[in-house]
Amino acid sequence: MSLDKELLDILVCPKCKGELEYREKEDVLICHNCKLVYVVKEDIPVMLVEKAIPLDEWEKDK
Repeated sequence: MSLDKELLDILVCPKCKGELEYREKEDVLICHNCKLVYVVKEDIPVMLVEKAIPLDEWEKDK
């Protein structure tokens, strides 16, 4: 299931307050400014900086 459009419109990166890219297939939100990936678990985005995955590590593990 994908995230609600209204939720996606208000979500921002908790670190820089920048825009997030939602990748529905992988079920993640990506902040390209901070180069962090936020996982979505059971349709709930885990928006904690300390739980984010560095983008380069995430891409390597895909």
